[in-house]
Amino acid sequence: MTAPAVTVDPASASGDLPGADAGSAVQTRALTKRFRSGQVAVDGIDLSVPRGAVYGFLGPNGSGKTTTIRMVLGLVRPTSGTSWLLGSPEPATVLSRVGALVEGPGFHPYLTGRANLLRLDAADATADPRTAARRASEALERVGLLAAEGKPYRQYSLGMKQRLGLAAALLRPRELLVLDEPTNGLDPQGTREVRLLIRELAQAGTTVLVSSHLLGEIEQVCTHLGIMSRGRLLLQGPRSVLDQRGVTRVMVTVAPGHVATAAGVLRVLGLDVSAEDHALNAELGALEPARIPAALVHAGVDVVGFEVRRPSLEQVFVDLTGEGFDVAR
Repeated sequence: MTAPAVTVDPASASGDLPGADAGSAVQTRALTKRFRSGQVAVDGIDLSVPRGAVYGFLGPNGSGKTTTIRMVLGLVRPTSGTSWLLGSPEPATVLSRVGALVEGPGFHPYLTGRANLLRLDAADATADPRTAARRASEALERVGLLAAEGKPYRQYSLGMKQRLGLAAALLRPRELLVLDEPTNGLDPQGTREVRLLIRELAQAGTTVLVSSHLLGEIEQVCTHLGIMSRGRLLLQGPRSVLDQRGVTRVMVTVAPGHVATAAGVLRVLGLDVSAEDHALNAELGALEPARIPAALVHAGVDVVGFEVRRPSLEQVFVDLTGEGFDVAR
């Protein structure tokens, strides 16, 4: 069945809205999904995923991330708004260039892992059937499932099922990879492997959109962020947006007897300093961090430790929404 068109907004149809930004792999304008119950799952968001980015699409379960992804991929028709996938308002025309794992994989339970991949590959009209076996082997090897390729899918563990879903998304080189909770069910080793895989794909030029409620993992790989809560996009931009949203502090530990001198140096630099034992704490503000240890050493202070503490994803989210967040790894 042909995927529904994503553009449903009358203003867009009339030409009042300009086209997609050529630098974006995924873009939306005022994208909204309202269910018959009256619930607004996605409330007029303007998403922008730059080409070549690893975009961490973050928010607690139920915040609207998966619904947004399904609309962008053409799996769900939006109530209003416009979206573009790889520059096209019709996702069906570009899906062969997109790999996706959304809401967990779905496979035939009595077929083996390899047979499931070959069946998916055969459904791709743009794939060369002569090289299908090689593609399946490479995808299975990439996610660590080559040894289990002959096992029926129904015998796979949750983590193995998730790995097979990743393999399906990687059957062919993709311009865009969309991963919805890709580490669901994986043990720490599997989670680490997915993290490394995302980095490899990004280095090869693939744009990766990773939706998750686990900040610890996303924080290690993303170059750009989007934070959702209750259907709204609260924050979006490169990782540097974190520094603009919170307070960056410096922690300096000095040798005994040097605390007073160190505090004086920091005050000359314009910092408001508090001290406890041999540790000094100050809000960094606009000061370049490298100036601090240099000034301390120049003043004859023995610096034992120096740390810049930037705002974390968790703290930014709490500041924005007042809610807690799952930071499990």
